[in-house]
Amino acid sequence: MITKEKKQEILKDLEKGFGESKISIFVNFHGLSVASLSELRKSLRASGARFLVSKKTLIKKALEKLGFSGQIPELEGEAALAFAQNDPIAAAKILNEFAKKNKTIKFLGGVFENEYIDSQTVIKLANIPSREVLLGQLVNIINSPRKGVVVALNGIMRNLVSVLGKISAKGGSASGGKN
Repeated sequence: MITKEKKQEILKDLEKGFGESKISIFVNFHGLSVASLSELRKSLRASGARFLVSKKTLIKKALEKLGFSGQIPELEGEAALAFAQNDPIAAAKILNEFAKKNKTIKFLGGVFENEYIDSQTVIKLANIPSREVLLGQLVNIINSPRKGVVVALNGIMRNLVSVLGKISAKGGSASGGKN
């Protein structure tokens, strides 16, 4: 049994976590081994995220107090939270990859940009390419017209050289026949 003081401490920790995080993801971890749970925590910690197991009643109390828009997702099973203060997509990716390997973990929803999101939205966020990949794609899009112009100009130059070579060859054989 948790004392009232300990519950107040956990509630403050939850409120702080929700308030400081760019994303909070709710998961059902029922059936997950202690070793797997430790592995997940380690992976999340490496990305700057925190994984916290808490009673659903305390999670709901903290959420109600903070007043995010939308409807609180249904917290079924054994609920845990991942709080990401730095990169919200990285935490979602780590959880998504972990869920693919460990079928016992399921997304329940979350809070993103002060709004409740469902489990499908969490998965969509997890499937967004990384910042580096997106920047690479942006550079490629910006360079694409330049590449097209260069390729087109190279093609025109090649064709011009080819035509001039043929004209030169015809002119050379014609003047050779007249001499």
